[in-house]
Amino acid sequence: MIQSKVVNTAPHPQSLSFDIQIPKGAFINNFTMNVNGMTFSGSIKEKTEARSLYSKARARGKSAGLLRTNSLDMENFKADLHVPGGTKVQFEIHYQEALQRKLGVYEHVLYLQPGRLAKHFNVDIHILEPEGIGTVTPVKTVADKFANLIKVDKSDKKAHISFKPTVDEQRECPACLTTAVDGRLSVKYDVNRDKSSQLQIFNGYFVHFFAPENQPPLPKNILFVIDVSGSMWGIKMKQTVEAMKAILSDLREDDQFGIVDFNHNVRCWKDELVYASAIEKDSAKDYVQKIQAIGGTNINEALLRAIFILKEANNQKMLDPNSVSLIVLVSDGDPTVGELKLSKILKNVKSNNRDEFSLHSLGIGFDVDYDFLERLAQENHGLAQRIFGNKDTADQLKEFYQKVSTPLLKDIVFEYPSSGISDVTNRHFHHYFGGDEIVVAGKLDTEASPKIQSFITATSAENAQFVVDTITEAEALNEFFAQSKHAIPDFAKQYWAQLTIKQLLAERNLATTAETKRTLTQRIMQLSVTHHLVTPFTSLLIESEDGKEKMLADSPSSIKGACCQTLATKAPPSTTPKLPDPDVRPFELRLGTTESITISGGTESVTRDCKNGNSIKCVDTDPHFIINLPNSQTDVCFNIDAQAGNMLNLLSDSELDMTVNGKIVTAKKAKDNKLNTYFGTFGMYFKQLDMKVEVSTEKITLKDASYSRVMSWSESTTLSYSRLTVAVKKESNVTITIDNNMTFLIVLHRVWKNHPINVDFLGLYFPTASSFSDATHGLIGQFMKDPEVSVYDVRPSTNPEKPIATMNVKGNKLTVTRGVQKEYLYNNLQGTKVTCWFVHNNGKGFIDGHYRDYMVPNLYSFLKRH
Repeated sequence: MIQSKVVNTAPHPQSLSFDIQIPKGAFINNFTMNVNGMTFSGSIKEKTEARSLYSKARARGKSAGLLRTNSLDMENFKADLHVPGGTKVQFEIHYQEALQRKLGVYEHVLYLQPGRLAKHFNVDIHILEPEGIGTVTPVKTVADKFANLIKVDKSDKKAHISFKPTVDEQRECPACLTTAVDGRLSVKYDVNRDKSSQLQIFNGYFVHFFAPENQPPLPKNILFVIDVSGSMWGIKMKQTVEAMKAILSDLREDDQFGIVDFNHNVRCWKDELVYASAIEKDSAKDYVQKIQAIGGTNINEALLRAIFILKEANNQKMLDPNSVSLIVLVSDGDPTVGELKLSKILKNVKSNNRDEFSLHSLGIGFDVDYDFLERLAQENHGLAQRIFGNKDTADQLKEFYQKVSTPLLKDIVFEYPSSGISDVTNRHFHHYFGGDEIVVAGKLDTEASPKIQSFITATSAENAQFVVDTITEAEALNEFFAQSKHAIPDFAKQYWAQLTIKQLLAERNLATTAETKRTLTQRIMQLSVTHHLVTPFTSLLIESEDGKEKMLADSPSSIKGACCQTLATKAPPSTTPKLPDPDVRPFELRLGTTESITISGGTESVTRDCKNGNSIKCVDTDPHFIINLPNSQTDVCFNIDAQAGNMLNLLSDSELDMTVNGKIVTAKKAKDNKLNTYFGTFGMYFKQLDMKVEVSTEKITLKDASYSRVMSWSESTTLSYSRLTVAVKKESNVTITIDNNMTFLIVLHRVWKNHPINVDFLGLYFPTASSFSDATHGLIGQFMKDPEVSVYDVRPSTNPEKPIATMNVKGNKLTVTRGVQKEYLYNNLQGTKVTCWFVHNNGKGFIDGHYRDYMVPNLYSFLKRH
């Protein structure tokens, strides 16, 4: 439970926030708020029902939300409240988390970020363990200065960790008014392991913990599949190489291993597995040291090659029958070469693997599609972990390897009596690694079965059959929990519910029919409501005592990167706009358009998710500007007849410090008495990132004050640098993304070699208008804020297929023509027809001023407003 008490001491209304981070594996089960004596309490509802009830209420200025962030293994919960002067508010959130044992310990993490000095700052952690507590260690504190303020009081079966700094102790410096409390308080502990199998029963539910120690490790066959594409260039590749050298040193002599590295091609250090002798390990280290990051990303072929190598070794009887085979994939990006459809890659790996080998996924960086990598591991008996590309990358890689480096058992099966036991969670497990823990839970009819007996069978290194027999009395824990005020009476029931929900979510991911998915979704929703847990299919509806005011906490059901949910009224604009921070994205409350762009294989396709329709703002072909105006529900086009070499500003945002310019090229000669003009080069300058991107029909160049990198159109590749990601699809398009949030798409148009008239040129498609500030201008930038447009008096012209009309815009009356232009967002080759009203005379009257006002001296110039 996290509680915060805040008072608005000002005489005028202010916005108060309750903003915390909780572990991603945790389930929120309640949130309450007390405002000057009025209590708001939460109830779990099916998501659509909760949204319907919320939409009928008028909760002005109040909002609550859940979202994932890019913080390591954390989610944000944020509640905003606009309160009058003198108002006291108490926020309180409850969440539950079934801790997973890793590397021999449980870790409980609290993020302490009060944001200000707190008059009463208290942290209390109570640990209760009927089997007895082994070790308790506060391993990481919010700041070194607080190390001596963390108190640990431990007895045989109980422990209390407290942290209660005074106001003066919280200060950053003796005279500072700011707090030094900002970071993690982490406590690691383990329980006594006298028995490898521990059954705990309480209130009609059982939880079975299995963590055998002192077992000799099984030999392993491990294939490291390493992404060495261009996006891994720099610190990520350097840290990966450092970690791999340490991991190779750690291999045991009876282990067999191999290395597959891939970009647009797939290479193998050796064509078959070899034993981890000192000579082979040194040879592998030399190979890894020489790896250069360049090119595209062919994940599909790399994984299929790894599976083939393991299968061949197994078919040729080269693998110990008692050994464990696993693949460890290290990658930082989406596939850009070969099979690009993620669902097809999942299907290919699953069908080729056939549950023979476990596959573990490590996603490096902020732009990785972690949902894909997580599902890849989940469907193939593996673990997934997100690793952030920074100075700790090597340590994180080595720590992950330690989790899977010591297989002790495989083919583990839990058996229970057929009577008195029901609704048991998964009882079959592929393998058990040292320091891990397997947990099974279920319901128990204590009247029919006053005790429970279990048998666990598995394959070990020494014995063909490893067997553990456990018997536990149903009432054994009653007295222990009755003596502690900190006991959770329904701990076994909630543990079972969380474990069941997580397994049902995993089953739903694997479901092949819509009917199966619907059945699983209904079961998840029923459990969520019954056990008061927020899941992807339920929401927390927060209501006042009289039911007249409501808030809604939503948990997105499918998130790639960070995501926002529209919950309430529009948030006030920031006074200091800046490019989004990649580490933690704020919970935004905004009504309007959101947009995502995805590029898929085969023919070019772009998926757009716009609440106000498909909003297109682009320049393509002879340079035709296509402007979609959602408010007016119309498309407007205009042309610019500039000269070869002219450079035009398309967008300048003085608050985001970014500009986009284009350079004109012309056709080789006139056609039908008209010399067509195109954009042959685009230049982008992101001043906050100190980064320039230049895209021409010949190459793509990234450069800052000390760095320059050239990418070719001849191969698919991805490059991440600072907070910028540039992804090239071979001879097709390039996407430029800032902080995984703002994406520009540039389409390449090639003509056949030695064409007598036409030349190669580019088209540019802009992100949604909400990505930019109100200070944005330029030939396209000025339309990020829709002008008021009305079109009327539609009448025939000399061409019956092109009627004319009158357009009112910006105080001007223009005669416009109905026509058809092409945009190449969806189809790179044939394009898609867009019907629009065409403004003549270089957009005169529609654009501000004359098109010459938008000429700039070079590709990185900002537009000067007059």
